[in-house]
Amino acid sequence: MTVSFSSMSEIASPKRRYDSTNRRARAAETRTRIVEAASRVFVELGYARATIPRIAAEAGVAVETVYRSATGKAGLLEAAVLAAVAGGAERSDVPVEQRPAIRRIIDEPDPVRQLRAYAATQPGIWSRVGPLLHVLDAAAATDDALQALRIQQAELRHAGLRRFADLLESRGALRAGVTPDRAADVIWTVCAQANFDAFVLACGWSHEEYERWIGDTLIHALLRSARPGGNP
Repeated sequence: MTVSFSSMSEIASPKRRYDSTNRRARAAETRTRIVEAASRVFVELGYARATIPRIAAEAGVAVETVYRSATGKAGLLEAAVLAAVAGGAERSDVPVEQRPAIRRIIDEPDPVRQLRAYAATQPGIWSRVGPLLHVLDAAAATDDALQALRIQQAELRHAGLRRFADLLESRGALRAGVTPDRAADVIWTVCAQANFDAFVLACGWSHEEYERWIGDTLIHALLRSARPGGNP
C-alpha cells in the first residue's frame, strides 16, 4: 500500500491541531493562575512590596513564566483589575456587552427592572475590584503607566454608562429634562466606589441594603413617574 505525503499530512494534522489546542488551554490556565495569584499578593502586600518572585511562588510557577505572561508588575496589576471587573481572568477578553449579567440588563425591556438588575451587579463588582483599585490608586501616584491605566478604566466605565443611558433614552424611559449625558453622570456618581466604601465598609450596610439603595435612587432620579418598588 502506498501512502502519499498528502495523505500522511491529512492523517497527522488532527493530532497537531489537538496538541495545539491543549497547549493553548494549558497556557490559558497558567495565565489565569498567575493573575489570580497576583491579585492576592497585590491586595495583601500592596504594589511596592509585591514582587514577581512572590507572585510566582503564590502561583506555583517559575519566575520566567510570570514574566512571559505579562509586561512586568504594571501589566500584572492591569490584568488583575480587568479580571476582577469581568468576574474572572477567563472572561477578560469577552466584550462587556456580551457578558451574561450585562446582556440580561440590555435585553430587559422594563426600565425599572433594568436599573434594579444593574444595581444588583454593584456589590459584587466593588467587592472584587475595590481592593485592587485601592492598590492602583496608591501606585498610580508614582507610576505614569498605572496612572494611565487608572484614567483608562474610569473612561471605559463612563463610556459604558453612557451607552446604558442612551438605551434608556431610546426607550423613552428618562424623565423630562434628563439627558443621556446627565443620566450617565448620575449612574456614575450613585454607583461610585466611594459610596460602596462609605455605606458597606464604613457604615456596615449589607450588600442587599446597598443594592436596594442604588436601585431606589436611580429609579427616582432617572425615570418618568417611577415608583421605586415597581414599574414606572
